[in-house]
Amino acid sequence: MPIKIPATLPAREILEGERVPLILEERALHQDIRPLRIALLNLMPNKIPTETQFMRVLGATPLQIEMTLLRTATYESKNTSAEHLTTFYKTWEDVKNERFDALIVTGAPVEHLEYDDVNYWPELRAIFDWADTNVYSTFFVCWGAQAALYHHHGVRKHKTPAKKFGVFPHRILKPFHPLIAGFDDDFPVPVARNTEVRHEDVAHLTNLDILAESDETGLCLAFDEAKRRVYMFNHLEYDADTLSFEYFRDKASGFGDTFPQNYFPDDDDTKAPRITWRAHRTLFFANWINMVYQGTPYNLDEL
Repeated sequence: MPIKIPATLPAREILEGERVPLILEERALHQDIRPLRIALLNLMPNKIPTETQFMRVLGATPLQIEMTLLRTATYESKNTSAEHLTTFYKTWEDVKNERFDALIVTGAPVEHLEYDDVNYWPELRAIFDWADTNVYSTFFVCWGAQAALYHHHGVRKHKTPAKKFGVFPHRILKPFHPLIAGFDDDFPVPVARNTEVRHEDVAHLTNLDILAESDETGLCLAFDEAKRRVYMFNHLEYDADTLSFEYFRDKASGFGDTFPQNYFPDDDDTKAPRITWRAHRTLFFANWINMVYQGTPYNLDEL
């Protein structure tokens, strides 16, 4: 089934070129189907690539999805045009009286800061608390997952000796869990972070299941059964060239030049990287959407 998007959204041309199923708002209004309402809180400075990535994977799932793009009101991105933000994004204040089947919270390039020093931290904490009553399932990604664990459980992040960067093999710890049903025992995942949450820091938490991790990069995926919170510390949503863009950007700026492992063919950064995680990406998001669909009430007022 398609993902419902505005006709003028920049992602439309990209997704149509890739044959991702789409349905425009005008047509969706004439269908007698309740789509899943999913909000994407996009904390990335350049919002268009991130919104496109998530629309791509959600558009490949079997249900109709209505996306609401959210940004923080406390801090407005300087890397995305004001016109794009005004046209396609809402703030939490705009939707705080609404309810959603799911909320995705992206990562953010603020790993070097303590949580209390992030200028939108009070707003983000309010959104985390709001989600407990107004959202059926929350999906936290990378720094967003670390921040949510800190807010809900007081689990701190740790700086890694070197940037964990590349595509790494991960192993399944609970092979029959619905979120990873159908996964191979080992699967590749893109990783790009300078901080981590350690296994021993969360293993004791009640209701939190660690579903996947790596010997090289640590925790990958955890799930809070009682609260239906998904914690993904890495980036299955990434495109083939996302790590490449980050690598060359950091190298050019002098910010860092960590070489992404297991990514460029023959470790040659002049060769175009190949995507090796697409099948597991599609399966993972389909599993999550199915879990949401099976559990969320038809009438969201009953949440």
